[in-house]
Amino acid sequence: MTLQHQGGGGPKSVRPMLTGLMGRNRLQLRRSFTVGETHFHINWLVAGCVLITVATLVRLGIWQINRAGEKLELQRELELQQLQNAVAIETIPVAKLSMEDDLQNLHVSLEGEYLNDRTVLLLAQFFEGQIGYEVVTPIRLASNGELALVSRGWTSGILPPDTPPSLRPVPGLQQITAQIHVPEENERVYSSRVEAGQWPVRVRSIEIDVLSELLGEPVFPFVVRLTEGQPGALVRHWPAANADINTNLSYALQWFTFAVVVLLISIVASSDLLARKPRGKR
Repeated sequence: MTLQHQGGGGPKSVRPMLTGLMGRNRLQLRRSFTVGETHFHINWLVAGCVLITVATLVRLGIWQINRAGEKLELQRELELQQLQNAVAIETIPVAKLSMEDDLQNLHVSLEGEYLNDRTVLLLAQFFEGQIGYEVVTPIRLASNGELALVSRGWTSGILPPDTPPSLRPVPGLQQITAQIHVPEENERVYSSRVEAGQWPVRVRSIEIDVLSELLGEPVFPFVVRLTEGQPGALVRHWPAANADINTNLSYALQWFTFAVVVLLISIVASSDLLARKPRGKR
């Protein structure tokens, strides 16, 4: 008995069917379209991978920004807590004065009277592009009579000839809060020639020993910077004590840049932009 293939339904007819299905799948994975004079050829599988990569990079950038926000919020809570629990400056033990890391930005409270006629002007201080002075006024503590140097902020140095800077003296007993400022180890110190008896004195750097000699008595070994809204406060031109968010922001920018680069490369690679000849050239 012999079997015969009829109607072309044998194995030979399976190959064209498979070929047709494969060709149809290729058509489904690829699509071409034109925008203006630019032709694009999209492979949906590759496009999906590109979109996943871009979304991942963007998400990493957003995560870094959120981390920066968390650091700022934590810093604000810490500053508020320290402000509410400011330490009386005269109670800081002498042994702790050598532990500079523990003192940096520490909130302290002071009660006493400003020595307005013994103000020190730190030269070449800038605020919003304007040159001026940082105003440092000693305060005599009511508890023990010792002196501390209080940085009150910035005042303009752009004045008419023979016009003294605006120092806004503050008379009477004052209760203030401030933050201890510990200069950086590599901070450059410029020596100044200061003549005793000529107040306010102008200096290029705050030198505690020099100012102590001018005042004729010991002073607290670090300048304290007034917190906002305190009696005698001027423009607080110094940077606030913020958490280190620059690293997070730079990483966020890096991830966003990578996302844009990947997206642009994929767009160019799927088009004929590089293959097209400039107009006027054949």
